[in-house]
Amino acid sequence: MSPVRLTVALAVAIATGLLWAGLGESHRPRAEFPASALRSLPAPPASALEIGPPARLTSSRFLSRWTIVRRPALARSAPSASAPVVAELQTRAPETTPNAVGVLRSEADRGGKVWVKVQLPILPNGSVGWVRRRALGAYQTVDTQLLVDRRTLRATLYRAGKRIFSAPVGVGTPAWPTPAGRFIVRSQLTRYASAFYGPIAFGTNARSAVLTDWPAGGFVGIHGTDAPQLLPGRVSHGCIRMRNADIRRLAKLMPIGTALTIR
Repeated sequence: MSPVRLTVALAVAIATGLLWAGLGESHRPRAEFPASALRSLPAPPASALEIGPPARLTSSRFLSRWTIVRRPALARSAPSASAPVVAELQTRAPETTPNAVGVLRSEADRGGKVWVKVQLPILPNGSVGWVRRRALGAYQTVDTQLLVDRRTLRATLYRAGKRIFSAPVGVGTPAWPTPAGRFIVRSQLTRYASAFYGPIAFGTNARSAVLTDWPAGGFVGIHGTDAPQLLPGRVSHGCIRMRNADIRRLAKLMPIGTALTIR
């Protein structure tokens, strides 16, 4: 073989050997981490979305629910579109605030339509009716209750069964009695602030069988007074009067929808 051919043959052999050496290196299995190294690695992060088991809703005898009338609705005597109408509910109360109603329970009719049993702001006090769920807003829950005792002439506010407020009050005279029953506080008013109503007033869905001085007549309000020296006493046309300092303090503690019991 000539020197030139020998040189070329050697070069080809060397290049081929290097090529196969490189390919072999690229496909050589990598060394595995020792067990001690794996144990030292941090734990994987928790999943961003983790759905746990369903939680049971808690119940309490101190809780009550309320909602607002979202669209005009007919309240019926039973959860059925064919049941007699007992009242018409508007979206606004006489004070022009949203019309709030106490929620008692719900039930579906044979067609699957949901009806809600609510407290009605009509006479006789204690009237209830069934309203289509779609006519009402979202449910709200409160754990406060205002108790007005006409015998002791005192109002007491409870939160989760614990007394947090108490004050003397004025109630209706024998000619204009404050009605007894279970109601809700459905509005807080400041634009009616005056010497007669005081700095703050609360509207309720309680009705009086005789005329009161409340806007639109017939409704029982809770408000301040320009004659605190008359309290406690039977001095009003059916409304519940408090000293102005007391009604201001109550306003900081009592939310809309609070259950109201007058006895």
